[in-house]
Amino acid sequence: MKKIALAVTLASILSTNAHADALGIYLGGNIWDNNATGTFGDSNSQIDFNLEDKKQNSFYIAFEHPIPLIPNARIAKTSLETMGNTTLAEDFEFQGETFNEGTAVNADFNVSFVDYTLYYELFDNDLISFDFGLTGRDFDGDVTVSATVESGSDSVTKSADVGVTDIVPMLYVRTNVGLPLTGLNLYGQGNFLSIDGHTLYDYEVGVSYELVDNLAIDININAGYRAVKLELDDLSDLYTNIEFDGVFIGTTIHF
Repeated sequence: MKKIALAVTLASILSTNAHADALGIYLGGNIWDNNATGTFGDSNSQIDFNLEDKKQNSFYIAFEHPIPLIPNARIAKTSLETMGNTTLAEDFEFQGETFNEGTAVNADFNVSFVDYTLYYELFDNDLISFDFGLTGRDFDGDVTVSATVESGSDSVTKSADVGVTDIVPMLYVRTNVGLPLTGLNLYGQGNFLSIDGHTLYDYEVGVSYELVDNLAIDININAGYRAVKLELDDLSDLYTNIEFDGVFIGTTIHF
């Protein structure tokens, strides 16, 4: 009897609170100034390539509706691009190519991902909102290691690369707290996964300001901090322990 009562209560909460109170489209984008640190390689060894700091871009679109029990949808794209170089202290093998000790090697890390998220709004009012759902993170890109080596009297470039194309599931959560009479909101959101040797997180915390707020359109300016951790164990034959983190600024438009 208690289980039935609990199920009815949860269904009632989802039916009344799990969605926006009107149709809405959200468009957003950020410029992210991040630091890249960590290592990558294969199953035998991973190397610190002294990765460079870069500015990255991210964009998203979300669609919310008032239909009970049908989730809202969000699609977001993030690019992670960085380069680095180091002189090897020992032999390093990557994708079947061996780079010898003492060789100056270059790395090009160029991986993007698209998040396909279905989520519910458990609470949604001017003071507080809370979303939860599931994300399919679709990775696409490549990682290349190259070096110029002497071959007799000539210099030749040897390189090895791996293409990254895989989808991993992640938990999605977001909360927003409004500060009355200020036009300011504090928010945090993130995706998380720890399974099959992979440990990933991607979270941001920030503040938004309501620049325009009327019946036709809302425009917010956002600023904050974002961190992405990629601890991958054989994702498309790639092994990494890399983190990107730094401050961002962006905007959100709500129709």
